[in-house]
Amino acid sequence: MDYHTFELTDSDRRVPSGSDTSNGLVFSLPGQAVICTGISAGWVNVRVEVRRHPPRRVDADAWDEIIDHTVETTTGVLRVTSLMSDTPNLPVLTPQGPGTYRVRVHARGRDTVPDGAVDEPVEEYLLIVWRAERQPDKIYRQSDQYGAQLRAQPRRPVPPALVAQGDDAVRRRMQERLRRRRTP
Repeated sequence: MDYHTFELTDSDRRVPSGSDTSNGLVFSLPGQAVICTGISAGWVNVRVEVRRHPPRRVDADAWDEIIDHTVETTTGVLRVTSLMSDTPNLPVLTPQGPGTYRVRVHARGRDTVPDGAVDEPVEEYLLIVWRAERQPDKIYRQSDQYGAQLRAQPRRPVPPALVAQGDDAVRRRMQERLRRRRTP
């Protein structure tokens, strides 16, 4: 992981980023979500679970930070990636194709070597992903110092999505128009 982040992205194209660290763990840009790590560079352990339905319970005692967050994929091929490092071949997180998903991000160990570079993982993340409508973040636990520092930072605006949030009808009409223009 590099620059205090790893990402969930649906293409090789990166959106110019602002950042919204108001929840201290994760923020979204069009076609990607950015997870904030305590280390500035090195390896973290990431486990992913793809589900059809949201988890029924939250294991808050085992993690320092837990947040449900919305992410949208336009290609339907959302994967764990890193800006500067190769990532192992983790599964596609969005097997139901393009659309809106929820990701429950669990984090622990971000206070172990904050701002440091590591050769061995000291942080762990669990990402649980399921198909769902756009919703506000749901915070289950916020207890690490690194997250508190991020939450205290002033917000830098994230670029707006091309279509207003929650306006799926407009998005579908735009996609249909694009399809009609491509077919003779």
